[in-house]
Amino acid sequence: MNFKEAIGKYIKIEIAGKKLLSGMLIDVGGDLCVLFNGTDYLYIPTIHIQNWQYLKQDEIEEITISNEPTPIYNHNEDISLRKILTSAKGIFTEIYVTSKQALHGYIISIMNNYFVFYSPIYKTMFISLNHLKWLIPYTNNKRPYGLSNSNLPVNPSSITFARSFEIQIEKLKGELVVFNIGENENVIGKIQNIKNNFVELISAKEDPVYLNLHHIKTLHMT
Repeated sequence: MNFKEAIGKYIKIEIAGKKLLSGMLIDVGGDLCVLFNGTDYLYIPTIHIQNWQYLKQDEIEEITISNEPTPIYNHNEDISLRKILTSAKGIFTEIYVTSKQALHGYIISIMNNYFVFYSPIYKTMFISLNHLKWLIPYTNNKRPYGLSNSNLPVNPSSITFARSFEIQIEKLKGELVVFNIGENENVIGKIQNIKNNFVELISAKEDPVYLNLHHIKTLHMT
């Protein structure tokens, strides 16, 4: 069945990492779908959808519908991941990248294959577009962690952003960084070199660790 035929129906989607998302399918684009879970719109890159199925009636009844927020895109236009990211710039947003935790903050800039995200916890972050699982814009002018404007700067970084994720990583040679939100000790250290799609990272004990560029999801400086 064509995925678009499910628009207006309640479905369950399994995302890479065994994450299950349920709600009404609102729209489908070339590389993105929109799901309404009763409270928020979830913008989900289709590349990460492992399978989907229709919800049973008892599962539908478990979904509580609150006030439906305003979507961040025009329903009369074809949607795409890049368009949604552009529309979400400056809006407080929840994004999901790794299998451990969501990130909260706002998008600063969108480059060729990554985007720059400001998190009050991790500060300026570089997020690979290939690893973004979903995006949820905040509703009703909410702010992450209840912070004030003074804690959420408009221009939080003086760094000049490179056009690609690989070049941005290379620009940080010699810097102490954290990859993949520090999911283990092997992704924290000083960038020594980048060659043949591997990043050489020097660990705290000065042991070299080689990280595959294709598996780097996020990057932020310490």
